[in-house]
Amino acid sequence: MSELIKKDETAAEHAQCMLNRRQFLMYTGTTAAAVSTISLNLFPGEAHAKARVVGYPRQHIGKLSQLKENTPLDFNYPDKGQNSQAFVVKMDGAKAGGGIGPQRDVVAFSYLCTHQGGFMNGKYQAVGEHRVLGQCPLHLSTYDLTRHGIIVSGQAYQSIPQVLLELDGDDIYAVGVMGLLFGRNQNLMESQES
Repeated sequence: MSELIKKDETAAEHAQCMLNRRQFLMYTGTTAAAVSTISLNLFPGEAHAKARVVGYPRQHIGKLSQLKENTPLDFNYPDKGQNSQAFVVKMDGAKAGGGIGPQRDVVAFSYLCTHQGGFMNGKYQAVGEHRVLGQCPLHLSTYDLTRHGIIVSGQAYQSIPQVLLELDGDDIYAVGVMGLLFGRNQNLMESQES
């Protein structure tokens, strides 16, 4: 008889060398995350890419030097049609996903909640290190503007659409929208001229 098999081994002793499905998934998931982290850390520095969003108009919305800290500047984008109300804000040094400027703290978003289209004009808040839009007056949805407008509380299940910005010297341009504007089946409306 082989020395590897013990006749008098209990179930508990046998289980010590076995993995159940949950343990296997936890160990392999942890290993995959560690390998991903290691591979990302092998290439230090920040990757910067410039991309032109085809089809969206390039619209001048203001000057960087004229923005006041934590004071939204309203504009319409990508057109003057329904549900195109948006704002740009310099978030007092709070670095943000998609942010432009020397501190990467200038961002722009739609004013309409993605849940039922509640208007959130005047709902920008700077609380400590947090920069949020909300609460929506309809169902209290709140969005984190430092993380591409993800939903942090409330009934919404989508991020608030982020207006993509480009900085040309001191001029700020809107160049696209990430996400679908509330009440539209496409962001770019066909020309209404006949």
